[in-house]
Amino acid sequence: MTTETTSTPDPNTNPAPSPSPSPTPIPNPSSLIHPRREPFEHGLLPIPKLIFPDPTPTLIQLKQQLSTHNRVNSSLLAESLQISTDHARLILDTLASVLHSDSDPLVKARPDEVDSAGADLRDLILFLYIQSYKKLLPRTHKDAASVADVWPSTSAFDGYLSALSPLQLVRSNNRRFMPSQADEEAHQLSYLQKHMANILALLAEPVEGEGEGEGEGEESLVLSMEGFEHLGFLLHFGDKGSEVVTLSQAAPFFANSDPDMPAIPAPATQVHDWISQNISSALEHITERISAKENGPANSSDSDVAMTDACTSSIKTPPSARGSCFIEGISKSSFVKQPSDLKGSSSVKVLNCHDSILYILAPLRYATIYGCSDATIVLGAVGKAVRIEHCERVHVITAAKRVCIANCRECVFFLGVNQRPLIVGDNHKLQVAPYNTFYSELEEHMADVGIDTTINRWDETLALGVVDPHDSLSHPAGVSDFQAEPAARVDPDQFTNFLIPNWFGAESPGSTKDNPFQLPEAYMASQQRNQKNLGETKKLLREAPLEENQKRELSSALHLLFKDWLYASGNVRQLYCLQGD
Repeated sequence: MTTETTSTPDPNTNPAPSPSPSPTPIPNPSSLIHPRREPFEHGLLPIPKLIFPDPTPTLIQLKQQLSTHNRVNSSLLAESLQISTDHARLILDTLASVLHSDSDPLVKARPDEVDSAGADLRDLILFLYIQSYKKLLPRTHKDAASVADVWPSTSAFDGYLSALSPLQLVRSNNRRFMPSQADEEAHQLSYLQKHMANILALLAEPVEGEGEGEGEGEESLVLSMEGFEHLGFLLHFGDKGSEVVTLSQAAPFFANSDPDMPAIPAPATQVHDWISQNISSALEHITERISAKENGPANSSDSDVAMTDACTSSIKTPPSARGSCFIEGISKSSFVKQPSDLKGSSSVKVLNCHDSILYILAPLRYATIYGCSDATIVLGAVGKAVRIEHCERVHVITAAKRVCIANCRECVFFLGVNQRPLIVGDNHKLQVAPYNTFYSELEEHMADVGIDTTINRWDETLALGVVDPHDSLSHPAGVSDFQAEPAARVDPDQFTNFLIPNWFGAESPGSTKDNPFQLPEAYMASQQRNQKNLGETKKLLREAPLEENQKRELSSALHLLFKDWLYASGNVRQLYCLQGD
């Protein structure tokens, strides 16, 4: 039986602060509690067997079943959950990408060491629990009647949304109506508040000396400081970039513990009350901020980043995003960002960019590409996870630990990736190819974030189901599921290198001189043939027995054809923008 109550807010609606008595307001926003966004943005897997109708008793049973194992490997997990070993390994890899502690053995493990490292049982239980999370639906417009005739129906009977292309789906939900960062944070906090009693029950232990018979409830459970720290997977205090404050340091239960003595466990009810009060305070603060934004003038520093076509003003670092940079609304331009331009941000979100070429040449932890079309996007080195969603005719070039592709169409991905690329949702005509570029600081950036250049699993894609149980907008209830369309390999004869201009010239600070990932034999042979053909063509042109006027005519014809190709392919825009830089 679960310990939930029905008085808590519904996390699948725009949440409001709990009506329960709130604590003394905390005036300093940096001392407010926040959800960790990474598990909710990069940690949800559309695997039906992970979506438990009532997760608490299922996970309590799993915890008891695995209680003799401090750490869990993929074979043990597959046996316990009755899932394939591929899915079990996917769970461990995904968990590693969103864990809150970089010192955890699972995070530090090389790909061939993941099973020997295993996952901490408590982190694994929390990860499995949040698979029940539902993403926030778009907000209702203030004047709902005025937009009712253009707002798409989510009926499961007409199948309208599933018939839309990924980009049409994004555009049908106008950006003004999509959830803001503040709305999503409030939704995640509300979910955690509603489920916190169950989460604590999974982390807590019975009071020593008491039996485990019938009648024992939450009152008899206590939480150790170590168990409490595992809540750091879901919650943290203060804005990222400020001094790190662990949950046990912020909580009154363990603040004065003697470091030389084991901390006294805290009653689970006391921990629940303290967390609920802090979440209520945070929700009140978010509600006030949203209300002030909606009723006041637009502010460029709001968590909703304004759309713009200007390169120089299209990158924002909203305070509420805590460590994320938004690059939004780039259109018909080239856009270049180096590490110094990102102002210390560890993650980037590229949103609604079209007909452009974007270079984000920096070491990152997380990256999201959403709602883009007819663009080429180069991401430097991403050490945790990349998610590409609702894109059309986009080329993505990235070196990353992990890549997830969702609801995309006619896109090509040039990958240097250490884990199997994950394909989920309604995808069509996707292609994958080996990594095809470099820039001077690439190897330094990959070393910074822990990408192994000796491992590239670019063509070992793992396709899951089309229906995402966490997203009721893209796939309404009642839609039957089937495996996502797999990606095809780019034909080696169609594979080309992508040249990143060297803006620093001879003063380039890095040492990378070539693609650090070894090309597969077929692609290497194709490149060698192309180089040989190019050399032979140049030789024929040089040695052709032509008069001077014929050479000029030939040169003019070649230049004209090249110019036609530049305009037809759209690459002329890149040349103009780079000249402007």
